[in-house]
Amino acid sequence: MKILSLIAKEIRHRWINFLLAVLAVTIAVAMFVSFCTAERASERETARIMLTMGYNLHILPENTDIDRFLLTGLSDGTMPEQYLEKLASRKGFSYNHLLASLQRKMKLRGVEIVLTGLAPELCPPGHKKPPMIYQIEHGTAYVGYRAAEKLGIEEGDLLELEDKKLKVVNCLKEQGGIADIRIQCHLHDAQQILHLPDRISQIQAVDCLCFAPTDDPVSILRSQIKSVLPDAQVLQSRSMATARTRQRRMIRDIFAVVMPGIAIACGIWIAVLTMMNVRDREHEIGILRAVGYGAGRVLLLFLGRAVVVGLLGAMLGFLFGTALAQYFGPGVFKITAPTILSPQLAWLLWSLLLAPVFSAIASFIPTVLAATMDPAAILTEE
Repeated sequence: MKILSLIAKEIRHRWINFLLAVLAVTIAVAMFVSFCTAERASERETARIMLTMGYNLHILPENTDIDRFLLTGLSDGTMPEQYLEKLASRKGFSYNHLLASLQRKMKLRGVEIVLTGLAPELCPPGHKKPPMIYQIEHGTAYVGYRAAEKLGIEEGDLLELEDKKLKVVNCLKEQGGIADIRIQCHLHDAQQILHLPDRISQIQAVDCLCFAPTDDPVSILRSQIKSVLPDAQVLQSRSMATARTRQRRMIRDIFAVVMPGIAIACGIWIAVLTMMNVRDREHEIGILRAVGYGAGRVLLLFLGRAVVVGLLGAMLGFLFGTALAQYFGPGVFKITAPTILSPQLAWLLWSLLLAPVFSAIASFIPTVLAATMDPAAILTEE
């Protein structure tokens, strides 16, 4: 209790030095909290934006002509629909957003279209996410821009494909690619129209290897998928995967460069303030040592003050850093803005744990000098 009383009295007596030290910790913690919040938001924002680019992983039947697939985007082979469930049931694999489809060219009223049957999107255990695209109900169809234009199709029309009638629920906007001549329906409807029950032509997915410790992440994906589907072929759209990886790594690299600089600057700031505090209290230290305070108690006195600085700076820094993130974040990360508005209490816990340690380390050398001062030399100077 005596040590705590001395710390409180010293803080009241030299409150300017104390507040400046608290300010240093507050700045360090505020930058840590705001940067961590921004980094997480940036990762989520990047993931959402990159998902709009589409699936970057293609799992194809063994008998697919890869050259033709690369030219047309259509697989000429098929594989069992059960393959989708096999992939979706695996834990710990590096893919997500599994979408099975069956695609074939055909003619409707003399117009060449691509009939595409889509199954509901599945996610492996532990990777549950909202679907990337619309989910198509049985008996309905989504019609591409050019197909709708050439065939004079409007929303609400009924399409008759073979013996199957489909209600048009959406005429899609122009995409500028093969999607414009697609008619999309539920997978089971397409299987019935094409007389290919329980068959699919490909499974699309998104890889989850943005920070894989290798320059060839597709080898990891192929190994994982081959262990489940040994007769499947795996292709990755490398440009899309690379863009996602580079964007996420860039944000982490910025964080890794900026935060150490802020921490070092604030640490030096605290060390200088502690050294000034030690010089101002030389005679006080000499008296304490002369009346029986050992070096350990003097050390505890200064480190205790550093811990108080760290705890107070942690709380203020968390509040200030959260306020910064909530003020500027939604304007920068528009898609994931709601996630920024909720305070991340985990950062408060880490701040309360790390800030006192940071303050104590920054104060350590001046504190050791104070604890090892010769009281006789100090009092002789007086």
